[in-house]
Amino acid sequence: MAVVGSALAVAAAGFAAPAATAAPQGITVEKVTVNGGKAVVLGTTAAKTFKVSVTAATDSAITESSIDLYGPDANSATSQGNESCTFANGKSTCTATFTIDPDTDFYDNSAAGGWYVNALLSSDTDSVYAEKTGAFKVQRESKLTVNASPEPIKKGKTLTVTGALTRANWETHKFSGYTKQSVTLEYKKKGASAYSAVKTVKSDTKGNLKTTVKATADGSYRWSFAGNSTTPAVKAAGDAVDVR
Repeated sequence: MAVVGSALAVAAAGFAAPAATAAPQGITVEKVTVNGGKAVVLGTTAAKTFKVSVTAATDSAITESSIDLYGPDANSATSQGNESCTFANGKSTCTATFTIDPDTDFYDNSAAGGWYVNALLSSDTDSVYAEKTGAFKVQRESKLTVNASPEPIKKGKTLTVTGALTRANWETHKFSGYTKQSVTLEYKKKGASAYSAVKTVKSDTKGNLKTTVKATADGSYRWSFAGNSTTPAVKAAGDAVDVR
């Protein structure tokens, strides 16, 4: 995404310096929350709107603020001055709303990964510029499919489990295969409450998955991907197998 003109420089220019006779009060950023603490996961076309809040210890209310987000390769987003701040018990919390649209904001997939928050906060007597005061991830949405066959199957026979791991491609605006990734096959016996790992395989050059297991009892199989900095974890819906 092309660099969006930052509101920080404009805001900084408009902040008045504290009066020489004013007692220093200080502003200390204590907490930054992005999207409720979750990564911002984007598909191929739909925009994502989320909130960023910055909480600081201060002796008086924040009167002006600017919050901006920056990512890899000069990707950035600005709240365009829509911050709102509240003050109580020596704490000020400023919140801004952001919208990122992969269909229009990103030219390629380089925006996926670690992003950070810059905040400029000012009270009547003091101001602070907190660079990289918070961190979060922008990720490419992932999907997993599974199919176990043949069904039904006789006990002791070989069952083939296939599937595909794909993720959003912001260049083509389609989901494409995620290659050479470790994906775990999991099994849950009928009546059990949880899945257990069976084996781990790697996706091929098109993101496809394939392995074989011996059929032992009625149950469900699914693929599970642990995720990484650019791609969220995902689990396929279980495919039930009737073993006779």
